[in-house]
Amino acid sequence: MVVRDWQLVGAPNARDLGGLVGADGRRVRVGQLVRTPALGRLTDEDLPVLAKLGPACVLDLRDGTEIDVAPPDRLAGEPTVAHLPVHDPEHPVFTYVSAVLLGHDLDAYAELARQGTAGAMAEIYRWFVTGESARRNFGAAVRLAAEPANLPLLYHCSAGKDRTGWLTVILLTALGVDEAAIRAEYLRNNALTESLRVVLVEAMRRRHPTLDVDAVLPVLEVRAAYLDAGYQEVRRVHGSFDGYLRDGLGLTDEVVGALRANLLE
Repeated sequence: MVVRDWQLVGAPNARDLGGLVGADGRRVRVGQLVRTPALGRLTDEDLPVLAKLGPACVLDLRDGTEIDVAPPDRLAGEPTVAHLPVHDPEHPVFTYVSAVLLGHDLDAYAELARQGTAGAMAEIYRWFVTGESARRNFGAAVRLAAEPANLPLLYHCSAGKDRTGWLTVILLTALGVDEAAIRAEYLRNNALTESLRVVLVEAMRRRHPTLDVDAVLPVLEVRAAYLDAGYQEVRRVHGSFDGYLRDGLGLTDEVVGALRANLLE
């Protein structure tokens, strides 16, 4: 499996999906689909690296409330910027994750411990499958990726692991990538963000010495159980992933065909 990491200091889990084997043994084209966290923490040294990619479109999955309190994305060139928010007020975990990652509201750690349990995270992944805004905007994101004018496409949420992770599952499945390879790609996030988690946990300990660190880890990591919850909900509601793409996300055979034509070698 060939997956290129983009070596962005301010976006440690940024990576290119190129090289993964899709339908008919054709590989995902390098430099066309890149997943990242929010780009507001990119360094000056990161910008030339991003410029080499030269995204034609940057897709932001964050809600406006998240964007308003975050530093603006630092972009190279003049890409089209699309906002397709995947956000559920009933699951406010992403709001607290944003605050923690930005470092401007360390008190949000306490709320993360209450809201960000492993069970709550699994419920969010089930909502990814059934939630109205999730279905609408994940579907719109795939249609965006199927248009040649939007390639290369860079897409992100806040931490670049959950909403970005599930959109990656959708895109790669539509491209015919094997589930085992999709799982491995999803789980790579933890290794890529290990040093960042150490920093966040240390900051948490300083601010809240009595807070149980393990209570916050579920929301700072990706876990196979979260992905399992999403897949199980797909099967429960739609019977198969193809059914989810068609009936849940409204993706026609023409859209999936265009996606494969433009993104597979």
